[in-house]
Amino acid sequence: MTLRESLMADLKTAMKAGEAARVATIRMITARLKDVEIAGRAKGVDTLSEEEGLSALRGMIKSRTESATLYRDGGRPELADKEEAEIAVIRSYLPPELDEAALEAAVVDAIAQTQAASVKDMGKVMAELKGKFGAALDMARASAAVRARLA
Repeated sequence: MTLRESLMADLKTAMKAGEAARVATIRMITARLKDVEIAGRAKGVDTLSEEEGLSALRGMIKSRTESATLYRDGGRPELADKEEAEIAVIRSYLPPELDEAALEAAVVDAIAQTQAASVKDMGKVMAELKGKFGAALDMARASAAVRARLA
């Protein structure tokens, strides 16, 4: 089942169950995916790949995490809670992330494969990791781990 099919099935289920917040979040996700798909058409790509869709979801999580932090700092915990609830729904559509030990092992392996010696070689290591793990890899976490190893 593709990401879009999964979203549509979950949308119908949430509508029948009367889960207004989940319905709103799923609609927001589908709208974002449609925006990415339309932007891709301008480049000559007709369909949205799973990789692009997952990248868009990660971007949505990142922006909501930043918003939740700002809301908490600003004394608006109810808005921060809303953002965090949306993050939970969005995260349910992402593949499970690598745990810390698996990420560290993957970084060590990628550094060995590319024979990276300094931070200048970070691009090669990141390309190796992306090629090996694709959508299961959170690039921000991987980047921080690679930078820490090569520093």
